[in-house]
Amino acid sequence: MTAVSAPLATSPRIALAGILLESNAFAPPAREPDFRDRCYLQGQALLAEARAPTSVLPREMSAFVQAMDATGPWTAIPSLLTGCQPSGPVEQDFLEDCLTRIETDLRASAPLDGVYLALHGAMVATEDFDPDGRILERVRAAAGPEAFVVATLDLHSNLSAKMVASADLLIGYLTNPHVDMVLRGEEAAFGLRRFLATGQRPAKAFVPLPLTPPSVTLLTAEGPYADLIATGQRRQNELAGEILNVSILGGFAFSDSAKTGLSILVTAREDGAVAELLALELAEQAWGDRGRFRRQLTSVERAVELARDAAANPTTPAVIFSDAGDNPGGGGGGNTVWLLQALVEAGCDGVLIGSFFDPQLAEEAQAQGVGARFEAVFNRQGESEFSKTVAFPAEVIALRDGPVVGRLGLFAGRRLELGVCALLRIVGVEVVVISDRQQTADPVFFEMFGRDIAQARVVAVKSRGHFRAGFAPWFSSAQVYEVDTPGLTSPVLDRFDWRHLPRPSYPLDPDTIWTPQVVQL
Repeated sequence: MTAVSAPLATSPRIALAGILLESNAFAPPAREPDFRDRCYLQGQALLAEARAPTSVLPREMSAFVQAMDATGPWTAIPSLLTGCQPSGPVEQDFLEDCLTRIETDLRASAPLDGVYLALHGAMVATEDFDPDGRILERVRAAAGPEAFVVATLDLHSNLSAKMVASADLLIGYLTNPHVDMVLRGEEAAFGLRRFLATGQRPAKAFVPLPLTPPSVTLLTAEGPYADLIATGQRRQNELAGEILNVSILGGFAFSDSAKTGLSILVTAREDGAVAELLALELAEQAWGDRGRFRRQLTSVERAVELARDAAANPTTPAVIFSDAGDNPGGGGGGNTVWLLQALVEAGCDGVLIGSFFDPQLAEEAQAQGVGARFEAVFNRQGESEFSKTVAFPAEVIALRDGPVVGRLGLFAGRRLELGVCALLRIVGVEVVVISDRQQTADPVFFEMFGRDIAQARVVAVKSRGHFRAGFAPWFSSAQVYEVDTPGLTSPVLDRFDWRHLPRPSYPLDPDTIWTPQVVQL
């Protein structure tokens, strides 16, 4: 039987906070300016942004606030919410500063009835492999034992026992590409309202697996992960009287932490035995399907052939390429040249490429002006293992500066600050150059320059999977090709020097053995 607190009779006092980062351990560290430039809001500024019609906030935070507004009286206690584009480990001093600010706000606002946290769940710090667990643990301590703690997580969260033990309810996304953030924020609000009304704390069952799927196998429209999510939702509906939430977290391999991997979390109203049985059932399905968590990629050479065929045969379906090794949405630099160079040097026509992160090149294009022809040097600032310097004769087709609002999928309704942007034509290839590193998961990256996706024969995007939702009106899954390019987000996991990821782990270690077990919290 789970613990029961006295139900509330007055307007509940709910604190709001969050520190969001998906950490790629192989990428450069995430520093304070990275967060402040993207999203850093405190107090009433956070609350006002959450209630704005378009916002830079994670959509689950806005949805939570608006759902609480719509479902009864409450007193919002906004603390700090910050986040940045997927990068390397967050610098420890900045993390500590943010966490101290949140703790101070929560203690100063006592008594609190609840806390809502917007988290990613795959963050690592320069000196800490489970900062999400520490955030939840310290928030729990600061809020007090009577307060309810609810958090939303990205579907790529690497879940830890500390995270599960410190929260009353953790809610993971159900979709990849991620399009259900509003629903999950609302679910968090409704779940918290239920806890406040009943005073009852739920039971949880947590089962991690030695399974580290490449991100390209974690789609929820089709494949083994889609089947697993579907089973979880079906079983939750069948046990609707007992189960509050089923979250199946696919994990994020590139975090390279001791908690990396796929995990199952089932939250029951009060019956822990039911939660454990369902969590084990789902874990056994995942393990039985482990051989399906592999995916064949398209070579760069084959992508060039497909691009030529699409341009030469306008009656055949158009194609879209994922530059899978260089996804800014997973910590990629957004500036590798392998696919761009191959398409240009092959003389491909009718190609749209988005988006190359190179502020220096964007500024140079702006200085040259529309219609100018110049030598476009990509990565002029210097080379790294994956970002190589190349130069092509180019024409400036269009320029833009200022924010845009996403239209479809992951970025729908969200304000994007892209800085100075340029559309360059290099022979038959048009490439979007941006000044703020983002994955091209939305058609707005091309539409802001007047380009009609429906007229494109070949589109190439620096995005791993979220582009599928943004470009779904024009490209079915049969028209999508994930290209095997080098980079910090390559789905070929055995190319990386793993240091902390638990081993053995499938598919890195094909002979991995798993014994079903529920973690004792």
